Amino acid sequence: MTAGNTPTKQRLRAPSKRALANRARILDAAELVFARAGFEAAKVREIAATAGVPLGLVNHHTGSKEALFREVVARRADELARLRRQALAQAKAHGPLELPQVLDCFFRPYLEKAAGSDPQWLAYARLVAIVSADPSWRDVSADLFDPTAQLFLDEICALHPNASRAVVAEGFLYSVAALLAFLTSSWRIAALSSDTDAAASVEALAAFAAAGMSAVIAQAEANAPTTA
Repeated sequence: MTAGNTPTKQRLRAPSKRALANRARILDAAELVFARAGFEAAKVREIAATAGVPLGLVNHHTGSKEALFREVVARRADELARLRRQALAQAKAHGPLELPQVLDCFFRPYLEKAAGSDPQWLAYARLVAIVSADPSWRDVSADLFDPTAQLFLDEICALHPNASRAVVAEGFLYSVAALLAFLTSSWRIAALSSDTDAAASVEALAAFAAAGMSAVIAQAEANAPTTA
């Protein structure tokens, strides 16, 4: 057979609907198990059982446990980054922003996704906390979360040109911690206030975080050495 008559390589077939459904169930199950147990304690066998698939199918679709964890964290990161950037752009289109508005643009997109008590988005907050707290996942944070975080830091630094970026970043990370705590706050507010209708609000979260950041920035500026 001549070279001109050599058949082309068969194209790889797209995954079947069944394969895609199995993969989605595995990722959903892994998200829940990792959120509940943490990376180290999570068992692939438990993930398979939660997904209702054979253990070998988890390995087939995702490879190692670390690769699975990374994929689970990554799959919502792009959507969340897009929504945050979109919120910031839309807010800026209506005029200059103050610090509470900037933080609202960062907080609200995630909280709206989790507003329906979706167990998957609620679990995702725990995964973000795991990644943020463990330096061994530094590359995951750098790839998935830092570009958007840096965009918001740019906005905040523009509002406080005399503050160092390190001080702004410190306040911003405290604010992110408040965001992660927000998801469990409503029932505690109701319990502590004896008001069954009490509920946490994004506006209160943004105001609280903005006040804290402003205080941190003001203290740093007051303690900064003056030049003669």
